[in-house]
Amino acid sequence: MGHSRRDTLLLGLASAGGLAVSGRAVSAAVPGAGDACTTTKAGSRGPAWRAGIEGQRRADLGDGHYLNPVLAGDRPDPNILKDGADYYATFSSFLHYPAVVIWHSRDLINWMPIGPALETPLGSVWALDIVKHDGRYFIYIPIFNPDAPWAKVMTGIPTKTYVIHAADMRGPWSDPIDMHIDGIIDPGHAVGEDGRRYLFLNGGQRVRISDDGLRRDGPVEQVYRGWDIPDDWVIEAMALEGPKVLRHDGYFYLFSGQGGTAGPPTSHMVIVARSKSIDGPWENCPHNPIVHTESADEPWWSRGHATPVQGPAGDWWLSYHGYENGFRSLGREMLLDPFEWTADGWPKPLGGDLSRPLRKPLPGSAASPGLALSDDFHADMFGSRLTFFAPKPGYRERATLAGGALTLAAQGTGPGNASPLALIAGDRAYEVTVDIALDGGEAGLLLFYDDTLFCGIGADAKGLRAYKGGQEASYPPPGPGVGDRMSLRVVNDRNVASFFIGRDRTAMRKIISFEVAGYNHNMAGGFLSLRPAIFATGGGQAVFRSLSYRALGNA
Repeated sequence: MGHSRRDTLLLGLASAGGLAVSGRAVSAAVPGAGDACTTTKAGSRGPAWRAGIEGQRRADLGDGHYLNPVLAGDRPDPNILKDGADYYATFSSFLHYPAVVIWHSRDLINWMPIGPALETPLGSVWALDIVKHDGRYFIYIPIFNPDAPWAKVMTGIPTKTYVIHAADMRGPWSDPIDMHIDGIIDPGHAVGEDGRRYLFLNGGQRVRISDDGLRRDGPVEQVYRGWDIPDDWVIEAMALEGPKVLRHDGYFYLFSGQGGTAGPPTSHMVIVARSKSIDGPWENCPHNPIVHTESADEPWWSRGHATPVQGPAGDWWLSYHGYENGFRSLGREMLLDPFEWTADGWPKPLGGDLSRPLRKPLPGSAASPGLALSDDFHADMFGSRLTFFAPKPGYRERATLAGGALTLAAQGTGPGNASPLALIAGDRAYEVTVDIALDGGEAGLLLFYDDTLFCGIGADAKGLRAYKGGQEASYPPPGPGVGDRMSLRVVNDRNVASFFIGRDRTAMRKIISFEVAGYNHNMAGGFLSLRPAIFATGGGQAVFRSLSYRALGNA
């Protein structure tokens, strides 16, 4: 059975769907909130973040408070593991490889990447789970791949769940192991009161896994039906997904997402159920949903897919994702929300709509400047900084680092099938500049969503090409090239992208400008984000030097 990546949109209906029509309004207290920030609406200049390296916005305000997002840019389906004083996080990486980049923190606010855990291109990496069990680390990874041979014999969604494991979160990681859990997504690891291991899955399902955590060891069971969303709420679909199980004070708590991860701003939400036994029955929280975007006026849309985690001071936090109001093109960003346990034993989030600064989990911790996105190509930062989109096997062989340059062998016939190298931008406005030397073929600079949706400019021996909406744009003409050596720049100023060219960086000419707010999942599917990217296609190779990133106007 064949599937396109747009079929991913049908996943929201897989657990019994339906659309609904209206949100609700509930206010929430914001403990420890500062006064530096107010609710952000699309089109406003919004709150002031602290500027980090390259001017990038940083969550840590340097005064014992933080302002969401904790990790800006495309960090969907955040999953956090507490391991003593250390925290590790990873996210859905979809078709970008190397994949499953692991991040480290000591305070839940300041994060730095360790590196990727998955090199082998298996397909699109969806919401996963990181686990420590009996001193060993596991990552459970659902893969969507409609083009894989095994997908041809499936009747449902073409997904498989793999597992990788290691003695240390820094690796080395094992090769991926097929667990033979097919057609289901969003694994969440749990250990029952009897010590047996399980994966909870989308749609309220569960499967027993082996004691070593590496294979399926029982049938898939229906164990939970979710929470009844009122018929008049405006949502994308039922979409019961993202289960995370926490054992606390004699209960198993099952945190889930519902409502659809995109669609209308009021779609996604966090619900909770609990049980005295891993086998149920599950009692829904009387305050569901505990997290929900109530209005399109809020700064964060489609908030959901939560992981509960205990902070360094013993208090409790929810990590989940959301779209930034007016900036869906950035993807789903990582948010952090404090919560408390009520007298009757239910989690109660305290961050409101996350529009204001909140007290840090560890107020005295030092602020990190963050990860530099500029690259002088002296060190291998593939995965942590640059990723290949939908690469072929052996993709690493295309790229050679030497003498402060990246030599990239051409692939495909145009930007769409060139497997561009992309980076995650987390700022509302930024510029990216790169120097390029052509050696046959075409090379250039893009804002890239996927192989069917991108814009930018390319150059070859014949001159320049402009791209818009995933295809070459004939009007207006891009004008003459500058030879086989050039500097290219893109300035993305709050969803208006302008592209420039020059023989060097001292005198650059604007080629074309595009409006790119619509380059997002609601328009194109795929659950991706718009990313600056470089490419080489059409034969030969291109040499890239001095990739520089600069955020504009965050402070």
